[in-house]
Amino acid sequence: MEEFLRALPKSELHVHIEGTLEPELAFSLAEKHGIRLPYADVNALRAAYDFSDLQSFLDIYYAGAGVLRDAADFHALTRAYMERAHADGIVHTEIFFDPQTHTARGVPLASVLEGIGDALREARAQNGTTHRLILCFLRHLSAEDAMHTLDEALQLKAGIAGVGLDSSELGHPPSKFATVFERARAQGLLAVAHAGEEGPPGYVSETLDLLRVRRIDHGVRSEEDPALMERLVRERIPLTVCPLSNVRLQIFSDMGQHNLKRLLERGVCVTVNSDDPAYFGGYLLDNFRAVTDALQLSRAQVVTLARNSIEASFLDDPSKHRWLQQIDALAARPPA
Repeated sequence: MEEFLRALPKSELHVHIEGTLEPELAFSLAEKHGIRLPYADVNALRAAYDFSDLQSFLDIYYAGAGVLRDAADFHALTRAYMERAHADGIVHTEIFFDPQTHTARGVPLASVLEGIGDALREARAQNGTTHRLILCFLRHLSAEDAMHTLDEALQLKAGIAGVGLDSSELGHPPSKFATVFERARAQGLLAVAHAGEEGPPGYVSETLDLLRVRRIDHGVRSEEDPALMERLVRERIPLTVCPLSNVRLQIFSDMGQHNLKRLLERGVCVTVNSDDPAYFGGYLLDNFRAVTDALQLSRAQVVTLARNSIEASFLDDPSKHRWLQQIDALAARPPA
C-alpha cells in the first residue's frame, strides 16, 4: 500500500506555504537576517509544536513567519515544499499564502509573489508539477484590510488564481468578508474558504451562500448538520480535509476517531491534504498513510480520494481527464 499511495497521481488542495517552514530552514533564515529565535536549537523549536487548539498553533505559526523577509526566502521555502510534493506523488498543488502576515512586517507583496512564483515555475519546468496560487485573507483582521490586500494584488497581476479565508475561525463569520469575495469573483478569481473546523456547521452554509466558494477547506463539522450533508453530496462540494492537522489541533482526539471515512462513505467529495505539514508532523503522503492505517481504508477508497483530489482541483478539464485516466490505469493493476 505504501508504494501504491506514493504512485497514485494526487492533487494537494489545502497547504499553507508558510506552514511548510521546517525548523532547519527557520534557523537558517534567522541567521541570514540576524534574528534571534526564542529557542535554543532546531530540536527545541520542533518540541514547541505541541498545540492545544487552533489559536495556540497560530501564535507560533505567525512568530515563525517572521524569518521570511525577502524574495529569496520565499523562493527557498516554496522550492523545499515542491520537492517534497514531487516525492509524494503530487502532480498538481494549489498553494495558499497569507500576504497580510508579511506586509504587516514591511515585506512588500511583490517580493512574496516573486519568490513563490519563481519557485513554482521552476518546479513545473523540472518535474512537470502544475500549480494554482490562492491568496488567503486573515479573518481575524478587518474586511477593510482584506480589501486593501486584494486591491494591491490585483494591481500586481501576479498569477493569482483565487482567494481564500483562513486564520482564527471562531468569532469571525464568513459574512464579514462577503463584499471582499464579491469583488474578487467579479475580477475573475476563484473562491475557497476555511469553515467548519472549529467553527460550527452554520459557518459552512454561510460560506457557500454568501462567499459562493467552489470548495470548503476543512468542513469536518458539516457532519453535525444532516441538511448540510445532503447539500454537500447533492451539489458535489469538495471538502479539503487535513487529518493530521485535525488531530494535532484536538478537533479529533486521535486518528481512529476522525470522520473522513464516514464522510467518504456518505458520498461527500472528500480530499486529503497536509495543511501546515512542518507543524503538524506530516506532508501529504504521511496524511494518506495515517488515515489509511487508522481508518482501515480499502484500496478502492484510497483511489476515490485520489480521484476526488483531481476532480476538486482548478485544473482544466483535459488535464483532469488525463490524470484520472492514469489513476484508473494504476488502480486496475493487480496488487503486488
